[in-house]
This record gives sequence, C-alpha cells and structure tokens, in this order.
Amino acid sequence: MFRTALRNVLAHKARLLMTVLAVMLGVAFVSGTLVFTDTFGNAYKNKSAKSFDHVSVAIRGEDYSASSFGGGDQGGQAKKPPRLTDAYLKKVKALPGAESVLGSVTGFTAVADKDGKLVGGGWGTSGSNHFPGKDGTDPRYDFTKGSAPKALGDIALDSRTAERTGYQVGDTVRYSTDGPVRKAKVSGVFDTEDGSVLAGGSMVVFDNSTARQVLGKSEYDEIDVKAAEGTSQSALKDSIEKILPKDTDAVTGEQLSADQERAIEDQTSAMSQILLIFAGIALFVGIFIIANTFTMLVAQRTKDLALMRAVGASRRQVTRSVLIEAFLVGLVAAVTGFALGIGIAVALQALLNRTGASLPDGPIIVAPTTVAVALGIGVFVTMLAAWLPGRRAARIPPVAAMNSVHATPSTRGLVVRNTLGSIIVALGAVMLFMDDNYAMAGGAAVIMIGVIVLTPLLSRPFIAASAPLLQPFGVTGKLARLNAVRNPRRTASTASALMIGLTLITAMTVIATSMNGAINRMAADSMQADYRISMANYQPLAPEVRHKLNKLSEVEASTPLRTASGGIKETSVNVSGVDERAFGKLASLDFTSGSLAALKGDATLVDNDTADKQNLKAGDTVAVKFDDDKTAKLKVAGVYQQNDILDGLFAPLQVVDPHLSKIADEQVLVKMKDGPSDSAEDAIVKALGDNPAIKIQDKDAISNEIAGAINLILNMLYGLLAMAVLISVLGVINTLAMSVFERKHEIGMLRAIGLDRTKVKRMVRLEAVIISLFGALLGIGLGLFMGWVAGNSIGKKIATYSMEIPLGRIAVFLCVAALVGVLAAMWPARSAAKLNPLMAIKSQ
Repeated sequence: MFRTALRNVLAHKARLLMTVLAVMLGVAFVSGTLVFTDTFGNAYKNKSAKSFDHVSVAIRGEDYSASSFGGGDQGGQAKKPPRLTDAYLKKVKALPGAESVLGSVTGFTAVADKDGKLVGGGWGTSGSNHFPGKDGTDPRYDFTKGSAPKALGDIALDSRTAERTGYQVGDTVRYSTDGPVRKAKVSGVFDTEDGSVLAGGSMVVFDNSTARQVLGKSEYDEIDVKAAEGTSQSALKDSIEKILPKDTDAVTGEQLSADQERAIEDQTSAMSQILLIFAGIALFVGIFIIANTFTMLVAQRTKDLALMRAVGASRRQVTRSVLIEAFLVGLVAAVTGFALGIGIAVALQALLNRTGASLPDGPIIVAPTTVAVALGIGVFVTMLAAWLPGRRAARIPPVAAMNSVHATPSTRGLVVRNTLGSIIVALGAVMLFMDDNYAMAGGAAVIMIGVIVLTPLLSRPFIAASAPLLQPFGVTGKLARLNAVRNPRRTASTASALMIGLTLITAMTVIATSMNGAINRMAADSMQADYRISMANYQPLAPEVRHKLNKLSEVEASTPLRTASGGIKETSVNVSGVDERAFGKLASLDFTSGSLAALKGDATLVDNDTADKQNLKAGDTVAVKFDDDKTAKLKVAGVYQQNDILDGLFAPLQVVDPHLSKIADEQVLVKMKDGPSDSAEDAIVKALGDNPAIKIQDKDAISNEIAGAINLILNMLYGLLAMAVLISVLGVINTLAMSVFERKHEIGMLRAIGLDRTKVKRMVRLEAVIISLFGALLGIGLGLFMGWVAGNSIGKKIATYSMEIPLGRIAVFLCVAALVGVLAAMWPARSAAKLNPLMAIKSQ
C-alpha cells in the first residue's frame, strides 16, 4: 500500500500543489514564530547577563520600580526619609569584600530634536546619572565620542539618539524633566545596553549631582556593589544585610540576572502565544483545502479504488493508502515550511532593525522542540484533514464505484450534517444568554462552528439568489451558477476557508469602530475643557505650569488634577484634588444624586461604583484614610457616573494637598475664552516655553490618541490574519483547478457545441466570484453577529458604547472578495480554455 500511495502522490503532484502550499504557509508561520521568539529571547538574555557584570549585589528600596521611572518623588505617596544616601553609600563601600560601589538614579527626561519635537516617545525617554569609579568611568556607558558630563550645563546622549537627531559633541540641546525647559551642551556620545534604548527610546546622562537635582531625587534608586576578588556574592550580601536601612532589600547579581531572564521568557512566551493563535487559525483554514483536495482526488479515482477493493484490498487498507499519501504530502510541506519559517525569522529580525527597533545581535536559535513541533503539526494537520475523505473512499462498494466516474455525495450524509449543524447552532445560542462573558464568547465560537457545518445547506439559497446578477452574462452565468451548486460540500468547504478569516476581521473591525465612537462620545460628554495639559509620559507636572497658564489673557478657567491615594474601609480609592471654583466649567459629570455646587470645604464627589460598594449617597459623611496614615472625614457632595476619562473621588485642593509628599499636578484642564483654535494652542505652547516634555491635547487629540492605539492593534491583527486569507485564496484556486480537471469531458462537450474560449474563461471566473462572495457574505454576517455579542459585554462596562457598522470597510471587504475570486480563477480559467475539445470528450 505504501508503494501504491507513493505512485499516487507522484501521479497527482500538480493537483496536490495547493495543499502543499497551504500546509507549508501554516508551518512557516508556526516555525517562524518559534525561531524568532527563541532568537529574540536568547539575544536579550545575553545582553541582560552582560549588563549585570558590574553588579554582585544590588541594594534597592521596596518601591524601586516606582522610584526608578517616576521622575522624582511621587506626589501621591507618603513622604519617606531618605535611605540610600551618599552617607550610606560610603558605609557600604567600607565593607570588607566590597571592591566598588555605584549609585544609580533614573527618571523621565524629554529631549527635543532640532525641530523641537520629542525624541523617543513618552515612555522610552529617560535620564540617568554618570557615577565615575576609581578610573573615572561608569561601566554602564561606553563613550565613543567626547567625554562624560562633569557640570550642570553638560549632558551626554546615547548613540542612537545622536544619530537620529543629528546632534554632535558641542551642540546645545533643549530638555525637560518635570516642566521647565533647560538647555545643556552635548559633552559626549555613548553606547548602552539599556532595554528602553534598544527598543527605540532615548537616554540622557548627567553628572551625578546634576542628575539628582533635575530628576528630583533625594536618594539613589539603587546602589550596585561589586565584590572584591575572592568574595562570593552571597557572602557580600550577608555583610550588606547587616546594615540594610528599613524598607530596602539586597539582591545578588545572579538573582537579578535570573529574574531578568524569567521576565524576558514571560514576554517572549506571551508574544509567541499570540502569534501561534493566528498560526493555528491559518492551519485551521488549511484543513478545508486539504479535505477538499483529497475528497476530489478520491472522487476522481473511484475506479482505481474499486479495482483495489476487487482484487482483495480491505476498507482499512484503502483508508490507510489515503493517509499514507497525506503523510507524504504533509512531510514535504512541513519540511519546506520549516525552512521557509527560518527565513521569515531572519527577514523579520532584519526588518525590525531597519525600522529602528535595534534588536540585539545574536545567533539564530533553532531548538529541537521547534523542529519537532513544525514537522509534527504539518504531518498531523494533513493526515487529520485527509482522514474523512479516506473513510469515505473505503465505504464505496466496488461494483458501484466501477459504474461511475465520480462519487456523488449521499443525501443521507447531508441530512445528518444539517441536523448536527442545527444542534450546534442551537447550543451556541443557549450559551449566548448566559450571564458570563466566557460562556458568551464560547457560544459565539460554537455558533461559528455550527455555521461551518451548515454551509452546504446555506449555499443553495445564496447561489439561487445570485441568478438575477448572473443573468446579464447569459449562458456562461447560468453554467457558473449550476457548477457552483453541483457539489454543495465542495462549495461549502471552499467558502468556509474564506469565511473564517473574514468573520474575525469583520468582528474586530466592528468592535474597533464602535470603541472609537464610544471614546469620542465619552470625551465630548465628560470634558468641557478645551485642552488637557500633561507630561508626555503622564508623570506629574510642576505646579508652575498652571501658574503660567493662568497668566494668559486667553484662558477663561483652569484646574489642576492632583491625586492622593487612600482607602475607604477595605476599598482602595484615588482622591483627585481640583479647583472647585473652576471645575464646573471644565468637566461635565452625570450626577445620580447631589450636585457640583456642593463641592466646597471638606466635601467630595464619589463615583457610583464606590458609592454602591460603600452604600453612600449625597449628604453622607465618609472617612478616607490616606497613605500618610491620616484620615479625613468628607461630606459626599454628589454621586456621579464614572467613565474612562473621569473617575474616582474629587475634592478641593485644600483637602488633598496636605496628604501629598510633593505638590505636583497629574494634568491641568484649561478652558479658553474663545474656544480651541490654532492661535490658542500656540499661545499655550509659547507660555510653556515650547516644552518637548509637555503634551497639549484638545478633545479630538485625546480621542485620536486612544483611537490610534486601537487602530494600531487592529492593523496588526489584519496583518496576522492575512496568512489565513492567503491560504483561503489558495483553496479557491485549488477547488477550481481540480473541478476543471474533473469536468474535462463536460467542458469539451460545451466547446464542441459552440462555447468559445472566452466564454469558458468567463464561466470559471464567475463560478469563483460566486464562491468567494458566498464565503465573504457568510463571514461578514457572522462577524457582525460576533461583534454584536462582544458589544453587549463591552456596553455593560462602557456606557457610551453602541454598535457601529463600518459600511465603508464592509464594502471594501466584499470588493476584495470578488477580486480574490477573479484572481484565483485566472489559472484554472486558462487551463479550461486551453482544453482540446476532442481530447476532452475522449477523456470520458
């Protein structure tokens, strides 16, 4: 049977080409994902290990992560006495076994390029200190030009930032850390292995005293200690722990490296899982193509199979021969797909580096598990898809098969399929009415599976409905319609492959469009302010920013938002301090009880979620315990409906300020006398010194920022689903090509009675368009339904959410589907038109 299967594969290699391509693309997606994430993770691990070469033990505050990237002491935190001071650093340096110590501070630092624009994005722009050792160097920075900064007017830039901006040693650079704009000269350019810089951010280095001054650091974020020769990390740690200040911790360099490795593994694992989900979708779509191919091959070889049965082959042997063919096809496809996946991983790494991602260098990692998974998936998916056609082949009686060229689908089989599909859809519908998001999501997925099962039943009415559209094409249109409906299973399988991709694309487009609309309505309903002023990384603003804005004659009203953390009983809350006299002109709150007019003195506004949990209403008194362990009794002035822009508690500034370690504003809301305009925005920009660190946004900009993130995710998902759509296109080509081969006799007869080559091509093209549009309409309809299901869940959390149907994009999807049909039919249509009528008739 193996020799028979091998001969069959070689005899039908052209017809198996699309199956090989479908499996190959799916395996390439899987193997490329695994190779890229392994290579990416390994390179970062090596970089991470190297960055800890100078660290034997690190001394950190328990709030290290907050202090390191917060750009100074946080306004909402209780004031703590300095712990990692210069005096303590000297004390650590005097310990036996300590060769050297390094004090580190880090914080947000925005750098303006030569056009005044922020470099590196809001989250990746950092500043740090240069802490010279005995030899005058800092192991964190490798200077390639100039020298390290030594005074207040000096800074150094990382080499990538210098290259992007064109700054040279000696140039003057504008920068900002918490509001005011400062100027400094570039003293040097350095290389660094800092993760944010490698990811496209920027880094500025100051001399030690200047860094602590401009970053607002009263102590070091971290003290790194290097062990002397002969002293182990654990021994040095034991010595340090004897003099550790309160609320600090000592961690060995080995532990830091291991923690970093785990963090990198978690990140690459999460990325890998997301990519593999879409690879799984592509392979799932490929199953339909494989099943279609082997079903048609079995139908075209019924005489051969019958002859095998007649000479003694059992049903099991016939099924086994089909599965052996699938194994050989899957193995070839998996091997080529695996090789292509490695190429994709290499190309992706080069592409990301070219676009500025600056991934660390490292060898390509091809793990044994990657090889096993890629080959196993390719072979398994192919054999799984071929199993049902193989069983059908074995059930054909020898005598019946010898009397017919092609096996016809049994009516009983379609009845069973339709019954099963109806039950699955009904089960999914029941799950949709459960009050559980997971059950609803599962119900939508079950309904999708049920629709796939019911696709042969649904194909008949759709194709019948297309008759008026095909009427202008005359006999070719009628023949195309009859050919499409001739084998419902085949049409359904081909259309289902396209349907799956379009279902997911449509559902995500509906949700993204609806979310954008909800955000726009939320901004319009919640904000009466014309502008929101904040730091580019959303860290606190200096209070001077509001003072400067209030001096502008164009400003009608403004208020800062200062947040203090606290709790009501066991519930954590944030209390935002506002100017109660101006707040009513800047925000629009939907009150369920009370009013904004009562917000004065020791009063507060409470969001309805907190009010429901604490059973509060207007007029009640609530005790708020702040993080400085002081409690304030506040009168509830009103309860309002919160949203993603305005939530939490609001209280006058005089209530919040005493509980802040440092007076700083999270943002400032501004209302202009003549409303938002270019001139009004220019006035704000000039008043704030054209500061690169400060973000000035009107309502549209706020909405567009959130919408931009949603659209970026949507476009990424489009790209990830493109593989599934490409495989579905191969499915249309495959089905038409094999259908043309199957109908050679029929096409020869049509040519003989006067159907010319042009009309034969048109017939095949129209058949492809019908199948593609059927799959597209099913996918769009199911996608709209899934978008509606997801929207019901989202609407419970976002009051302004309502389903919006993106008619323009749906029209584009339909046009693309029709184009897919036309392009997919090019090769099969040419093959059909080239058939010699006499040879085709003789083929019967």
